[in-house]
Amino acid sequence: MTKSVIIVAGGKGTRMCVEIPKQFIEIGGKPILMHTISTFYNYDKTIKIVLVLPENQIVFWKNLCEKHNFLISHTIVGGGAERFYSVKNGLQYADTELVAVHDGVRPMVSTQTIDECFSAAERFGAAIPVMQIAESLRFVKGNENHAVERKNYVRVQTPQIFQQKIIQRAYNQPFEQRFTDDASVVENIGQAIFLTCGNTENIKITKPADFKIAEILIKDFIC
Repeated sequence: MTKSVIIVAGGKGTRMCVEIPKQFIEIGGKPILMHTISTFYNYDKTIKIVLVLPENQIVFWKNLCEKHNFLISHTIVGGGAERFYSVKNGLQYADTELVAVHDGVRPMVSTQTIDECFSAAERFGAAIPVMQIAESLRFVKGNENHAVERKNYVRVQTPQIFQQKIIQRAYNQPFEQRFTDDASVVENIGQAIFLTCGNTENIKITKPADFKIAEILIKDFIC
């Protein structure tokens, strides 16, 4: 089946304590976002890549591509006020049978994770990668809290992958604040979500500590 990926990069760099948006910070000699795009291109050179950026960052990104001689073909789309609207904008250009949505600051997703998600989405309609939780968990409500079974919870990653007809229908519904990711949007129309295994290195780079970890791990992902 034909494949596309919508890479959503709307960060402002606040949690990184830097002025430059985090997706443009360099690790391994080039911006994080270039590593992310390269990962999907190296997985499948025919995949259609749609990059969603805030309107005021598009020129800056194009200049970065020139500076780094970054030649991987991708369509650039302006984002919206919420992630929901950014993905919805990107969907106008993701005209393939399977559509992945991925965080721009997750450059170290493995080929195996991507491939398993695409395969599961083709079979079941919707698939997301998850990781088991190693830490103990507690449920907190007001001044009360109690332990919960961690085996009943998982950490969610991206790419989250869907059949085109399913994700298009999901994003035709009105936005709700409880939509925290694409799976939450899709399951709101009654679609079951299939869980696949993610990879440990597939971290979302949002804090200075993440950046330090990524600098070490990225060496294994640079082709």
